[in-house]
Amino acid sequence: MTSDLRDRFQEMGRELAEKPHLQRLGALFSETVLIEIDGNEYYLAFHRGALERVTEGPSRQTPWRFALRTDGEALAKFWEPMPEPTFHDIFGFVKTGRGRIEGDILLLVKNLRFFKEFMALGRQEEATA
Repeated sequence: MTSDLRDRFQEMGRELAEKPHLQRLGALFSETVLIEIDGNEYYLAFHRGALERVTEGPSRQTPWRFALRTDGEALAKFWEPMPEPTFHDIFGFVKTGRGRIEGDILLLVKNLRFFKEFMALGRQEEATA
């Protein structure tokens, strides 16, 4: 599952590169973010709003500015095409006790729309019948 998540984050990075409005939102965002899912760590290195690389952890030598920690089931619900209430937003993880946000919260808030929209890129498209 860990390489699947790394691949998914990399795919989200490719989608990010195709979204001009997200590139504008992230133009000043050059940081490393830690995403921890079920104890598995992923370091997402952004440069000017582009995802440069995804590195699997754990690593005590990789500095990060803020972290989103949650469980795989909660993330899977977040990535559904139409997430149920409390799973539609990263702060829903915290509100329901299914996640934590740590580190430089001010940096997250300054780049909140960019980061939330980036995370939403993992949502599966709804199948049309």
